[in-house]
Amino acid sequence: MINSNALRALQNALGSEVTTDKSSLFKASFDTMKLSFMPEAVILPKSPASIGTALKIANEFRMPITPRGAGSTLTGSATPLKGGWVLDLTNLNNITIDKFNKLAHVQAGAITGDIQKAAIEHDLFYPPDPSSSSFCTIGGNIACNAGGLRGIKYGVTRDYVVALKGFLPNGEPVAWGRPLKKFTSGYNIRDLWIGSEGTLGVITEAVLKLIPKPQASRTFLAYFVDDQAALLGAQALLQTGLIPSVLEFMDVLTVLGVEQATHIDDQPIFHHAILLIELDGHPAVIEDETTLLVHWAADCTTKFIQAATQEEITALWHTRRACSAAMFQHGNSKLNEDVVVPLDQTVELIEFIQKISQEKNLKIPTFGHVGDGNFHVNIMYNREDKAACKHAEEALQSLMEFVIELGGAITGEHGIGLAKTPFFKLQHTKAEINAMLAIKNALDPVGILNPGKIFSPFKTWDYTPISINMPWEKKKFL
Repeated sequence: MINSNALRALQNALGSEVTTDKSSLFKASFDTMKLSFMPEAVILPKSPASIGTALKIANEFRMPITPRGAGSTLTGSATPLKGGWVLDLTNLNNITIDKFNKLAHVQAGAITGDIQKAAIEHDLFYPPDPSSSSFCTIGGNIACNAGGLRGIKYGVTRDYVVALKGFLPNGEPVAWGRPLKKFTSGYNIRDLWIGSEGTLGVITEAVLKLIPKPQASRTFLAYFVDDQAALLGAQALLQTGLIPSVLEFMDVLTVLGVEQATHIDDQPIFHHAILLIELDGHPAVIEDETTLLVHWAADCTTKFIQAATQEEITALWHTRRACSAAMFQHGNSKLNEDVVVPLDQTVELIEFIQKISQEKNLKIPTFGHVGDGNFHVNIMYNREDKAACKHAEEALQSLMEFVIELGGAITGEHGIGLAKTPFFKLQHTKAEINAMLAIKNALDPVGILNPGKIFSPFKTWDYTPISINMPWEKKKFL
């Protein structure tokens, strides 16, 4: 039921920044997980001050607030599960580069790819590179501590956040950290907000560390006889001491799906697993590393390609960028996981996935960041098949239990959101969860910020996703 008094107070305070038309409410009712829960209003703040105002009113009337960027999260983190108001930050998208101090001052709604481009214009580099960088927002990246393709060499979002500004759930403004090289005054709540998925406060601005732009790069594609060979090859590569900027794994099923989706028939590559490799840095260093890489490839690959032109680089990247959408060649629904395992346990993980795939009669294509042990495991099934739905749920439970048994984690870069909540207690002890809840209750005693996320079990497979394409899903394969 709509709280008329709360909505009236919000509209009186923010006027045209508040929308309640059905189209706007529907667009804000889901993220890329595509489970729709209708909010009562959407707030599009024109300035950070409007966010503080909205939060004060929400706190007074105990209205749920769901912060939102592009909505590209895959776990339901931006889904307004409890209704209430959606706080859409996409209009706050300013980017300022401080070349001397090598910092980027950005608002939460800035597109990550735009930050990368702005940095490059000043011969600087913002390394975190989620696959969604062309449309995801930096606020969302920080809220989920996004990783990406360059994590093996450069780390993740957390490693580049110098300072944050935003609001507590009661609307009070706060600043965590400062745009300085050193800062140790008080508790490090900056890092507490990173990865908190909008449950502890609303991020409005960030200061990001930039580094010098790599002078050169080279891209390679390596083919292997099967998945295990590719993973063993990746382990052998890392043992040489070489640290690529990108080391991406695609199993045989993933490559087959991409080929089917893109209708590649001139040079079929299925029945092979693939590693996409990129080196970057000083040209002389890359030359030496390329020599080492060629020797490695001669020992363990069935085919090895080095891109010579930008067109060839684009072609080599084609398979990796097409992975996510190509999964639907294997089923009309998926449970998309981003598990992490120790680097020496990657073969054990893929063999377990192959085992449960056979036992449950499911296709489970797997790809991801083998250099840091972070894999995207896609349990594919047809939603109309009740037995397949049950098998997918069972496979997911088995996968999460096995990952934790290996000393791994149930999520590496997507966060918990709604999708991972059934497995949160597998990952964390009661004492750990109680400590987290104590922090949540201290910062958000009324419980208005992104309620229902992280801690309360929610079985996504019991809900039917809406049939809709996100704006970026309308793009054709490269």
